Amino acid sequence: MSAQSSGRAPRHVVVAGAGIVGLSTAWFLQERGVEVTVIDGVGVAGGSSWGNAGWLAPALTTPLPEPAVLAYGLKAVLSPSSPVYVPLRFDAGLIRFLAGFARNSTPRRWRRSMAVFAGLGRDGLAAYETLVGGGVAAEVRDADPFLVGLGSDAALRGFTTELHHIEAAGVDVAADVLGGAAARELEPALGPGVAAAVRLRGQRFIDPAVFVHALADAVVARGGKLLEGVAVDGVRDLGGEVVVDSGSGEVRADAVVLATGARLGELARPFGVRRVVQAGRGYSFSVPLDHVPAGPVYFPDVRVACTPLRGRLRVAGTMEFRRPDAPRDPRRIAAIIESARTRLAGVRWDERTDEWVGSRPCTSDGLPLVGPTRSPRVHVAGGHGMWGVALGPLTGRHVAETLVTGQRSGQIAAFDPLR
Repeated sequence: MSAQSSGRAPRHVVVAGAGIVGLSTAWFLQERGVEVTVIDGVGVAGGSSWGNAGWLAPALTTPLPEPAVLAYGLKAVLSPSSPVYVPLRFDAGLIRFLAGFARNSTPRRWRRSMAVFAGLGRDGLAAYETLVGGGVAAEVRDADPFLVGLGSDAALRGFTTELHHIEAAGVDVAADVLGGAAARELEPALGPGVAAAVRLRGQRFIDPAVFVHALADAVVARGGKLLEGVAVDGVRDLGGEVVVDSGSGEVRADAVVLATGARLGELARPFGVRRVVQAGRGYSFSVPLDHVPAGPVYFPDVRVACTPLRGRLRVAGTMEFRRPDAPRDPRRIAAIIESARTRLAGVRWDERTDEWVGSRPCTSDGLPLVGPTRSPRVHVAGGHGMWGVALGPLTGRHVAETLVTGQRSGQIAAFDPLR
């Protein structure tokens, strides 16, 4: 019997997925005395945990479906140079996802979802502090300054209006508005295309690949098993235990947590999870530049995110609704460069390295899928869209608590996988 049906906590849990969400779940399960086996088809940080911007930014952690996305219009989203790109093809799952996404991209539904996100940012930072304080040997850096560069006064007005809505939802937003010249004096990496900027305070960031590998090392050092390059093919619930079918054979456990990113839907569907989990592919690369910014830089009107990592600048952007296994599209890299070229100064674009594409797991309502499925022995943790890094440790803490105690926190009630 499971913890939920018998009152007995699981002794051994398999976690499918070695990204920030899966490994955080494993770590917090270990905190509660549970034996863990982590399985991943690629390896640690092999999916969207590797090449993202690494922001822990409560002031920007908002639902992906928003009215501004609909403003792009059909013609824009079909263009490979658009920040949001939908390749023209027939895909029943994608059509269903996009229809739901459009329904949720209204001001009323955005406010409702934002009220859910508002309580998560601060606790998300606290969950990182727990990991670092518990021995995860990686740095969480203060993002000071965290600069938001806007290309026009109209873009500035739009962004500050959005910040007011975020603050009204309950997020503590501390921000200063700067003119273009003042912003460039503060951060010489900003280019002439920045007409104004907003300096956000109280945000943080990580090097995502470094942090996730340090988290994996901590899980293994505490006795956890890590199976890399082993794909999870399916899960069977036998009533008293689960069997995880993988490329290396069967793994039996008391429970399983599915944290497989964009593959979450296909593995969870037999257990009543009907929400489409769509790959929202993001691209990134690293560039050298004359002056590496001290903190992250964001250009929201062109949807480009930049983070200083290891002496270079990681430049990330785009939302491409496409199959996770589709080849990398060089037009998307070119679109990011074109969007950011006048916003940054002294960048040697032709010397870029680490070109990457990763699949963010997106849901049509912008809310993650976290908690038990129709089977109390099968839990899911995913669907965070762009905020898997920001909310991964907090998600892991909640999943571990639910598995061990049988009680689900009210903070994640809206994330019910069976909704």
